[in-house]
Amino acid sequence: MKSLDELKKIRDNSIANLEMRNTDKDIRIVVGMATCGIAAGARKVLNTLVEEVAKRNIKNVQVVQTGCIGMCTFEPIVEVCEKGKEKVTYINIDEEKAKRIIAEHIVNNQIVSEYTIGI
Repeated sequence: MKSLDELKKIRDNSIANLEMRNTDKDIRIVVGMATCGIAAGARKVLNTLVEEVAKRNIKNVQVVQTGCIGMCTFEPIVEVCEKGKEKVTYINIDEEKAKRIIAEHIVNNQIVSEYTIGI
């Protein structure tokens, strides 16, 4: 049997995970999670993005997964969509690059152009 504190912690974590999927956010981060993305390491990237958003207590960001984005050779691919701005597509992302995207793009509003395609 779990203690009351453990159960409260599980409940709080579940609420935080559900809140991150709320579609009424200013910024949407999409990770390609088709077979090609997963084989290239997208699951670790997705988990890192979710952890960084939670750790920094960023409330206006939604992190979601999608299927194949269509550029399999560039996987893992991360797209950042902000209301009123053009979508930014990051390619060949790993956990360290994901942390940098959160720190620079999401927190400081500076696109990490060396990781992008087409900017």
